[in-house]
Formats: sequence, C-alpha cells, structure tokens
Amino acid sequence: MPGTPGRTGRITAVETYDVRFPTSRDLDGSDAMNPDPDYSAAYLVLRTDAGDGLEGHGFSFTIGRGNEVQVAAINALRAHVVGRSVTELCADPASLNRDLVGDSQLRWLGPEKGVMHMAVGAVVNAVWDLAAKRAGKPLWRFLADAEPEWLVSQVDFRYIADALSPDQALELLRRGRAGRAERERELLRRGYPAYTTSPGWLGYSDRKLTRLARAALADGFTQIKLKVGADLADDIRRCRAARAAVGPAVRIAIDANQRWNVTEAIAWTKALAEFDPYWIEEPTSPDDILGHAAIRAAVAPVRVATGEHVQNRIVFKQLLQSGALDVLQIDAARVGGVNENLAILLLAAKFGVPVCPHAGGVGLCELVQHLSMFDYLALSGSTDDRVIEFVDHLHEHFVEPVRIHRGHYRAPRAPGFSAQMHPESIARYTYPDGGFWAAELALTAQEVSV
Repeated sequence: MPGTPGRTGRITAVETYDVRFPTSRDLDGSDAMNPDPDYSAAYLVLRTDAGDGLEGHGFSFTIGRGNEVQVAAINALRAHVVGRSVTELCADPASLNRDLVGDSQLRWLGPEKGVMHMAVGAVVNAVWDLAAKRAGKPLWRFLADAEPEWLVSQVDFRYIADALSPDQALELLRRGRAGRAERERELLRRGYPAYTTSPGWLGYSDRKLTRLARAALADGFTQIKLKVGADLADDIRRCRAARAAVGPAVRIAIDANQRWNVTEAIAWTKALAEFDPYWIEEPTSPDDILGHAAIRAAVAPVRVATGEHVQNRIVFKQLLQSGALDVLQIDAARVGGVNENLAILLLAAKFGVPVCPHAGGVGLCELVQHLSMFDYLALSGSTDDRVIEFVDHLHEHFVEPVRIHRGHYRAPRAPGFSAQMHPESIARYTYPDGGFWAAELALTAQEVSV
C-alpha cells in the first residue's frame, strides 16, 4: 500500500476556481461541433494541515459557458472530503471514490455520468496528485511502483465484472511487470510517442494548416490530426493540403467530433479514403455503441477511434465487447478520475485494443501522459500503435508543463500529477473577476453603453 508514514493531518479545505482562457479568439480548438471553444478548467485545490506544505490539485475540462456549473458540482462534493485523514486518503483513494460515486442523492444526477461524474474525477485526481507528491514520485512512477494487488483494490468492478474480473485484472498486472526495468530506461531515454492536432483545427486557413503540418514533420511527429465534418468539399481540400505537406509516410488521423449520423459517417469517411486516413475519431454520438460497430465494419481498413466523451467504464466495456472500436481514447478528466481510468486501461488490455489518449484541452496533456506511461511500464508493455495527443496550447500556465522532444512526451520527473497551475494564471483568468476577464467585461460594457 503506497504512502508516507509519519505525516498526519486532515483535509481542511476544497478551494475552487472558474478558470477560462480565450482560445476562441484565434479559433484554437475549433472543430465541426465546437466552433468557438474557450478552453476552461473547473479547478480545485485540496488544502491540509499536515504541515508538509503539500496540496492536491485537480480539474475538470470544459470549453467555456457552463464551467460555473462544473465548479458548483465540485463544491457539492466538499462535505465528503473536508476532515478526512490525509494519510488514510492517500493510502486508499478508492475509499473516497466509492463515497463520492455512492452518495445516493448526488448519484441521482448521473449515475456515473455527466457533470457530477466529471466533478468526482476532478476531486479524485486531486487526491492522486497529493498522494504522489507525498510519496515523492511523479504519478506514472507512483502507479507503476505499486503492488498489483493494491492497484486492483483501487478499481470498481461493479458493472464490468462480466468482462473483467479482479483475478483477471491481477493477472494482467502481474504479467505486465515483466521487463519493466528495461522499458523504464527506454521511457526515460526517448519518451512516449505523441501525435499533434495543432495543425488541424477547423478554423485554421489552408496556409496555416500547411505551415503547421510541415512544422510538425520537422519537429519529429509521425502523426497529425485534422478536424473534419462541417463541409465535405472543404475536408477534401484540407486533407489534400495536409497530405501534400507531410508526404505519404506520416499518418493523418481525422476527427468528426460526433458530427454525423451513422450512414453519413460511412459515406464521408469513404469519400476521404483517398488520403489514407489512419483513423476516424468520434464519427457519431459517443453513446451509440452499435453505430460505432456498424461504421467500423463499413470503413475498414480506416480505424475507428473514440473515448474522449465516453462517460464511464461501463460504456467502454460495451464498446470493447461489441467490437466497435480499433483505438480506445481515454480522457483524464471525463470519467471518475485515476481509479476509473485504471479500470478502462485494464479493459483495453484484456481485449487487446491500443490506448491513444485524448488530450485536446487545457491541462489534459499534462495529466494523461502519466496514465499512458504507467500503462506502458506496468500493463500493456508496448508503445506499438500507441500515441498520446498533443496540442500546443496553454502549457505555460502549469508549474510542470509537458515537455515534447522529437515527437515524444518526455517523462515527468517532479512529484505529483502535473496538474498544478501557477497562482498568477488562476488570478488572471478566473471568471468573471480575474484581471483578464474583468477588463474584457468592462470593455464590453463600455462598448454597449456607447
């Protein structure tokens, strides 16, 4: 059981902040379903009286309006957190996960889906950040060093035991430890493979797309991603420009962000097949399991990828059971935190499906790198056909930002989950009273009055 003996104390506060960045100004993050996102974080800090100066940081990712609703959901969980023993909480994060998911009145708002479940994930992730800091390890190593039995104890097998039993999970983790030392040396030497979405936002001009695609190639990326789905003629033109920029050897993934009906997804993907797309991502509703299966059968050899909006381990289980996806995309802030992502990684390993995480958003790159690195070291044992998304936005606001070298994530060395923002960034971009937004709103009010 990981933990640092001798440190006492309790959680004394859960502080929350509505942090929003004006990314819509330059169409960063734009896609067919979300044309004007303002990348935002419903952000929280766990304070303690343990006397060690350590805090737990976590957040839910949203894209602007409604971030205040997500903050309110996190605040609704405060009573389950404040007053808990820090030592006991960090030794068993699953105990809090069970209590947050099991609050019968709050559970009614889900169950285990939507705003409340994302709030659970934010709080649970903050606990893991604190636990890893107290252990003096980055989260990827904290998890990889843990005994398989303890990791299994952190997984909620309710609703997934028909597909993955605790005994099967234990065997996967025990088997995954073989060769770990050599893999860790390789991870520290080279890093974990990445792909970039930065050239492919739908609002970018063809000239900007081409420039950024060529820059990605020069930076060592072997896969890029383009947003598609608004207009087929535009998509054909943009895919042609991207393929011309990167040549035949670089993978180009395409992402429809849930825009299509099933038959439309099949026809549209086939229309883009001449550009050799590696995968089609979120071709239809993330809840349509049978729809994804039908699309996958129809568009092969183009792969089907999904997961950033999949609500919980139960939907992932069904996607895997029905053979509905080729690439599973976990999201560090969509489901119920590290604990549920452990369950999803185990399910993917059981079904032999590669995991390529979603990271298009503020702070998601910082978080999900830890989960993939743990998966490589202690579970899947491979980076074959596995890449982590990278977007080059907003990393400067984090105390421990991601580091990319030659198309690879460098392994974080600092203790924790890499979730901590600079206090100055929080103060400036808290909505509506932070320095940036107060000035913007005052200017808007002045323009309206004139």
